[in-house]
Amino acid sequence: MTFAAILASYLALGAVAGTMAGLFGVGGGIIIVPVLVFAFGLQGISPEITMHLAVGTSLATIVITGASSALGHFRKGSVHRAWFMALLPGLMLGAIAGVFIADNLSGTVLGTLFGVFVLLLATKMVIGLTPKPGTIAPGKIAMSIAGGVVGAISALFGIGGGAMTVPWLSRCGATMTQAVGTSAACGLPIAVVGAVTFIVVGWGNPLLPHWATGFVMWPAFIGIVATSVPFARIGVRLAHVLPADVLRFCFAALLAVVGLRFILA
Repeated sequence: MTFAAILASYLALGAVAGTMAGLFGVGGGIIIVPVLVFAFGLQGISPEITMHLAVGTSLATIVITGASSALGHFRKGSVHRAWFMALLPGLMLGAIAGVFIADNLSGTVLGTLFGVFVLLLATKMVIGLTPKPGTIAPGKIAMSIAGGVVGAISALFGIGGGAMTVPWLSRCGATMTQAVGTSAACGLPIAVVGAVTFIVVGWGNPLLPHWATGFVMWPAFIGIVATSVPFARIGVRLAHVLPADVLRFCFAALLAVVGLRFILA
């Protein structure tokens, strides 16, 4: 495939991922990673690195899309700065640890773990679990540990971490607006540190395709960033038209299929 054809396919993939992210109200990473794994497989990229390349590229896209989201929440005053700063060291160290864990796993094992994670998210959506609000915020040590866990899992699977950060902050006493806003801010350092670390650990890998720097595929990055944000707005509009319960169960079913595909592959 020519560079133009590859870029066009990634523009289309970004449009699909953005629409689905806006439609179902989730971070793009949980959609982008499996789509990229599929796309890289069609291009003949070695299966030994497709998962790593998909996760690293997903984190790189979140740097751009996450920055826009975080800035918007910051301007609206919905970022709890003290909690963000308490979480930050753990988020960054955890992200580095998550990348090194991924680098030491085979593509098959990493894909299986991703599948299990996606199935857990699907189960959570079907059951309708919601975070239990709390009133007492934990100390800095607990916040740092929580940040480390969120950062490691997020970097391992190429996501922004909102599925974990929002429930945690809600338990700490944050309003839902604060939890979502602070979670958006937390996704940015995870993405930056994770993407850079994936570039470093993948540097010089002989299996890497053209147009990749470490485990970041630049045509995919450009295409997804260019189309995912505007198409996410279309997804949001659709979400306000379609029934919420139908959306929840449809997305849970989609996640279940994706999760089983990774586990059984």
